[in-house]
Amino acid sequence: MKTVFRHAILLVCIAGFVVAADHARAGEFANPLMHGADPHAVVAGKTVWLYPTISRDRFYAFSSDDLKTWKRHGPVLDFKDVPWVGVDGRAHHGAWAPGIIERDGTWYFYYSVGPKRSRIGVATAASPAGPFVDSGRPLLDDEGKRGFEAIDPMVFADPKSGKYYFYAGGSAGSKLRVFELNKDMVSFAAEIPVKTPPHFTEGAFMHFRDGVYYLSYSHGSYKRASYSVHYATSKSPVGPWKYRGAILKSDASHKGPGHHSFFKNPADGSDLIVYHRYDGQTGDGPYNTRRQIAIERVRYDKKGLILPIIMTDGRD
Repeated sequence: MKTVFRHAILLVCIAGFVVAADHARAGEFANPLMHGADPHAVVAGKTVWLYPTISRDRFYAFSSDDLKTWKRHGPVLDFKDVPWVGVDGRAHHGAWAPGIIERDGTWYFYYSVGPKRSRIGVATAASPAGPFVDSGRPLLDDEGKRGFEAIDPMVFADPKSGKYYFYAGGSAGSKLRVFELNKDMVSFAAEIPVKTPPHFTEGAFMHFRDGVYYLSYSHGSYKRASYSVHYATSKSPVGPWKYRGAILKSDASHKGPGHHSFFKNPADGSDLIVYHRYDGQTGDGPYNTRRQIAIERVRYDKKGLILPIIMTDGRD
């Protein structure tokens, strides 16, 4: 009986250690990192670069070697240097939801221009710090058509085929479109017909792990608690998709988490997600405060499915 009792105490202590360890890790990223939305993260060497929606008419980059202290760069792109932005006759535009990728030593910066007649541009630089020079024309234009909004660009380099795929769309009509890029990365080789996955609203992101393609995206209204991250899997970067459910949802302290990107921690190779959320809000919304950017760990089960992601604070 004493042996059983000692074993029980040992198990409780071990369990307590695990809980304590998880709790200690909760604040490791000093969340929230900064004000902003729609963060896209990319790793260059040992440095993580972050590109959020943070200004009405320009983009900034943020870099960190420890995921806690961030240095601001830029503006890396300013709409005053992009002549085609103003051809719609509007006085003001929105600099939204950028994405970035490196190919053969050149960095390609894809970005959304809103709010009406949404368009996506692409600019290039020799460094992730920019400054980026626009290609001279929109890569994708919704041309005022109903049922599609040219927003939320994301480019994925397929490790199997070597092809580069461009994902965009959402909100108006909640339609996902996918294109194969030409080698110049500023034009399309072809559009690939795809089926929009269940519960898709916007913010598509593709990543690859152990032979599986993971298409994740935001669902719901971005100003409300319903905003959340869902995902689907496939054996191909263009589907067909198998819907897997929600992995990041509102809790009591954090509302409307979404518009994310996945990346590898350069320090240890672990999987991370960066996203935006509303802090300190109650109810279902709509919320009128600034969104915050945060990072969390990503874990998978034995079948390769993404486990629910728990939101943390730096004060935990």
